[in-house]
Amino acid sequence: MALIVQKFGGTSVGTVERIEQVAEKVKKFREGGDDIVVVVSAMSGETNRLIDLAKQISEQPVPRELDVMVSTGEQVTIALLSMALIKRGVPAVSYTGNQVRILTDSAHNKARILQIDDHKIRADLKAGRVVVVAGFQGVDEHGNITTLGRGGSDTTGVALAAALKADECQIYTDVDGVYTTDPRVVPQAQRLDKITFEEMLEMASLGSKVLQIRSVEFAGKYNVPLRVLHSFQEGPGTLITLDEEESMEQPIISGIAFNRDEAKLTIRGVPDIPGVAFKILGPISAANIEVDMIVQNVAHDNTTDFTFTVHRNDYQNALRVLEQTASEIGAREVIGDTKIAKVSIVGVGMRSHAGVASRMFEALAKETINIQMISTSEIKVSVVIEEKYLELAVRALHTAFELDAPTRQGE
Repeated sequence: MALIVQKFGGTSVGTVERIEQVAEKVKKFREGGDDIVVVVSAMSGETNRLIDLAKQISEQPVPRELDVMVSTGEQVTIALLSMALIKRGVPAVSYTGNQVRILTDSAHNKARILQIDDHKIRADLKAGRVVVVAGFQGVDEHGNITTLGRGGSDTTGVALAAALKADECQIYTDVDGVYTTDPRVVPQAQRLDKITFEEMLEMASLGSKVLQIRSVEFAGKYNVPLRVLHSFQEGPGTLITLDEEESMEQPIISGIAFNRDEAKLTIRGVPDIPGVAFKILGPISAANIEVDMIVQNVAHDNTTDFTFTVHRNDYQNALRVLEQTASEIGAREVIGDTKIAKVSIVGVGMRSHAGVASRMFEALAKETINIQMISTSEIKVSVVIEEKYLELAVRALHTAFELDAPTRQGE
């Protein structure tokens, strides 16, 4: 008998019919002898509907009251799923975050979990019940309802699994696992049987949308085995784990991530003096703009060209700040480019294999794709290229690292 925490997102519980399907799936696991805790999101579109209602009253709703309102979406789902389970002869009980006592800090709309009281859940499991918990919500020390922000239900699922020392946390979604890259770009992309937390964090931060970064960080911190599964298709999914299997068969690269939402800024002819990087990036940081990749080149005339990337939504604001900085420090010019994209290869196998970056650069060179910027870490290499070459680059790299070989799946 295993203890499993299952999390179902908004599309998985988007209609009464789908909630009935989820109940059938949970029933099968329960009949197999497993103890089950289910975490659910609000029905698809419900949270947005509630936020829209609030904004009809106020453009900037009071955060505390907004949390009281949007938390009701999950309350509907837990009740409906519990009813569906009981109808099928499966004893079940629903709990809000407050009833479980998922204690958070008081940062409304983006609270962080501090502690979970697992006594009530354990007592119900011992009595043979399936416990259905509202995701995305908790309560602070003053009894105020709080919500966890984007990806909050995933975080609730992982946090409960950690508190209960569950054997596995299963995240049910609209894909059947984590793929080597987006199958819409590379039809030959393969589902990974297993990936490490470290690789998944990189993939998520670099553009892969399968899991929220926060939930993966939480799972890695508490070593909670995560499995990504399709809500309505059978299959083994992808296991995300701490283990790095040492094997001759282990691939060097696990996946290719990409991001179209990048923009590049360059300030040219900057006096090459100590502290110049801070003079450029300090005002950018003060404007609450996150910088991603950075390249600095010193010219023969004792000036420097300084290039960095930001999210495309921040481009105009960053450009204004940089032009102001340029006039203050006597730089020659500021130029920008919004037609770029970032492509990254990710894999723990890089640690034990030389020449991975050069293999990447060779594959891009064969397609006459120019590399504008490069960034590396222990398990990833990222490059900035022209956006129009993005899909060609992803396909070329996928082939170069043998990720679309028929033998890739199930190695």
